[in-house]
Amino acid sequence: QIRGHHVAQLDPLGILDADLDSFVPSDLITTIDKLGLYGLHESDLDKVFRLPTITFIGGDETALSLREIIKRLENTYCQHIGLEFMFINDVEQCQWIRQKFETPGVMKFTNEEKRTLLARLVRSMRFEDFLARKWSSEKRFGLEGCEVMIPALKTIIDKSSEMGVEYLIMGMPHRGRLNVLANVIRKELEQIFCQFDPKLEAADEGTGDVKYHLGMYHERINRATNKNITLSLVANPSHLEAVNPVVQGKTKAEQFYRGDTEGKKVMSILLHGDAAFAGQGVVFETFHLSDLPSYTTNGTIHVVVNNQIGFTTDPRMARSSPHPTDVARVVNAPIFHVNADDPEAVMYVCNVAAEWRNTFNKDVVVDLVCYRRRGHNEMDEPMFTQPLMYKQIHKQVPVLKKYADKLIADGTVTLQEFEEEIAKYDKICEEAYSRSKDKKILHIKHWLDSPWPGFFNLDGEPKSMTCPSTGIPEDTLNHIGNGASSVPLEGFKIHGGLSRILKGRLEMTKNRVVDWALGEYMAFGSLLKEGIHVRLSGQDVERGTFSHRHHVLHDQEVDKRTCVPMNHLWDQQAPYTVCNSSLSEYGVLGFELGFAMASPNALVCWEAQFGDFHNTAQCIIDQFISSGQAKWVRHNGIVLLLPHGMEGMGPEHSSARPERFLQMSNDDSDAYPEFSADFEVSQLYECNWIVVNCSTPANYFHVLRRQILLPFRKPLIIFTPKSLLRHPEAKSSFDEMVSGTSFRRVIPEDGAAAHTPNEVKRVIFCTGKVYYDLIRERKNQDLEKQVAITRLEQISPFPFDLVKEELEKYPGADLVWCQEEHKNIGYYDYVKPRFRTIVNHTRPIWYVGREPAAAPATGNKNAHLVSLRRFLDTVFNLEAFEGKMF
Repeated sequence: QIRGHHVAQLDPLGILDADLDSFVPSDLITTIDKLGLYGLHESDLDKVFRLPTITFIGGDETALSLREIIKRLENTYCQHIGLEFMFINDVEQCQWIRQKFETPGVMKFTNEEKRTLLARLVRSMRFEDFLARKWSSEKRFGLEGCEVMIPALKTIIDKSSEMGVEYLIMGMPHRGRLNVLANVIRKELEQIFCQFDPKLEAADEGTGDVKYHLGMYHERINRATNKNITLSLVANPSHLEAVNPVVQGKTKAEQFYRGDTEGKKVMSILLHGDAAFAGQGVVFETFHLSDLPSYTTNGTIHVVVNNQIGFTTDPRMARSSPHPTDVARVVNAPIFHVNADDPEAVMYVCNVAAEWRNTFNKDVVVDLVCYRRRGHNEMDEPMFTQPLMYKQIHKQVPVLKKYADKLIADGTVTLQEFEEEIAKYDKICEEAYSRSKDKKILHIKHWLDSPWPGFFNLDGEPKSMTCPSTGIPEDTLNHIGNGASSVPLEGFKIHGGLSRILKGRLEMTKNRVVDWALGEYMAFGSLLKEGIHVRLSGQDVERGTFSHRHHVLHDQEVDKRTCVPMNHLWDQQAPYTVCNSSLSEYGVLGFELGFAMASPNALVCWEAQFGDFHNTAQCIIDQFISSGQAKWVRHNGIVLLLPHGMEGMGPEHSSARPERFLQMSNDDSDAYPEFSADFEVSQLYECNWIVVNCSTPANYFHVLRRQILLPFRKPLIIFTPKSLLRHPEAKSSFDEMVSGTSFRRVIPEDGAAAHTPNEVKRVIFCTGKVYYDLIRERKNQDLEKQVAITRLEQISPFPFDLVKEELEKYPGADLVWCQEEHKNIGYYDYVKPRFRTIVNHTRPIWYVGREPAAAPATGNKNAHLVSLRRFLDTVFNLEAFEGKMF
């Protein structure tokens, strides 16, 4: 039961041992001489022993001979199935698995089940054969060598449907993806075949993606159960395993919106390759979300296509663990290894896996030990690096022929029936191929994995190109302010320091002002009133890294008693979810992205501990958030909150690296736009994401609300403050938030300089926290009439229209861009060409800020203050640029 999997016959090629540890455990009775270890002899083999309660090999019998005991245990644990489950510290779960696999005769299939399995194998194999015949020189990452994966998935779906599951969300790498789309999701074959046509024109819906990355959403009747089933295969990039947390987040959201708290209606299936499952850290991050209250999906079925090679890398060079699946042991998930050339063993294991997930709501892994008949892709030559393996593969009889011969030999099917099944599917493929030639244009929206019914019009376009005012009535502001200042539960003892914070909020509400935390509270609370679910996730977000938020109150005298006042604002309101995450960025941001995919009617926010740490989730940002709509026509309104600002806290607590987000923005620096009444909204519609750095709580409030009130969804990147959270000047009046007010993309100078623009010698453009340093220094130098300071609140897409108004207002002034970041790290390289486009290259836009540097900030407090003093001196030196060439 513990070590049988080490000697199971798992490799269809018969080359490799069951795992990388070729040592045979000494306590396994693999030869008669090992009986001595237990004080037994060959003469004891026919002695009858009473069976303990920890085995089911006896069936109805309570005693067996030693010979029969060893034989039955070998048949269960050392043949084509290798089981790892004895590390699970739960007797009931271990007994359940033992009973499923040890009970005699348990793996019997009816003739009908065998014929269904054969037909599914036919479709799996003939689909690959058809593609190989028609497009022999095209990459398709075929499934040859693991064709059994298709019937395996269909078995999991059948069993899950039988148990009440209505919606299955799947993630998988490229190998076998087209086959899954065709034979599991049931995408029309002509839609797949036309993708191979080099003359197929792209529609104007984005840049698209290669065919083996595309996703799909389909509702159909499950034939085995005659029940409705919805299947979604999530689109993903070449970055293996990156889709795992995305699938889990989408699954969690679908469960949440259905009130499916136990995961009985919605579940996820994740497919993996052996090398990636062992090698990619996001696998571990995703496993560690599996049992966390705000992240659990109540069990995922993992299917590993273990073809015992990673591109050209031998398993012995690809992992240190015996099996590629050992990562799953950290969450006590049972692991079922199975020889993929034994289709009936595979089907049995998949049935048990589906039952396990439904019974215990825990993860389970099915490891399909198989081979890869061709190279990594169809153009690759594997004999360069794996000559012995591929000599054996060339001799290997395909699993379909092996299984068909077996069924023909035992009379389950006739040769004629088998050949008719092949001919029937070949005909289906040929007819679809003929129809595919009529397809002239590829519409990516036909491959959408997460449709939003009713949100867009029938053509997938926004229903309008306007955005209403994001302000709210003053009585709503007062109501939320009072709610944010109180404890809604009786007898709930809060911390004394928190009492002071709540009193401060009440005082601000009475004075009609908000600070940063209260502004956020107003945005979230008002959206909840409108029926919009709000979810805030990330490390320590419940209290807030900077101890400013306090959305979850803790009773100081009763352990684990908590209260979320935001959920007590109104009787009829949407729920608010605020959840501290595990210490993961890649996995958690992927999860939140998946959650935001499920519905447009939710504000889903992920906050980094500090903006600096977003780069460990760079894969999700680059492959999904920045480019997801262009590749897959998939809107997503996720919000990234990235604390940013040069506070002298060192190189890892200062910068969210704004230049990265701006470099990946797709708004053109040279194309001067035509301004129209709906310019703001149409510009947002064309961009790939929105990048803002708000300097006031009111603008932060508005941009969060605008995210939901827009008629489409775009990712929103917000560089959030640290010192401004408590800055006495970083407060906003209710007047900036009431009905009729909106987000201000640019906040122009409104002081003395604005009243006498012809006397202004310099206009400083800036963004974010540095504004407060600038106004303090301007006041100290008594330059409030000569220097105007204008804030860019929305940096991308660039507010050409409003910046143009400001430039025209001060025709005789120097133009300066001032930032606290180093020259190569902030916004200057992005804003400079756009300013130059507005003035038609007739006026320079001078840079003032810190010098270029390799690290985002200094670790020395004195050096930080010296560099701050230096650029403040420069920016208010009105002769600084005289005689200089731009």
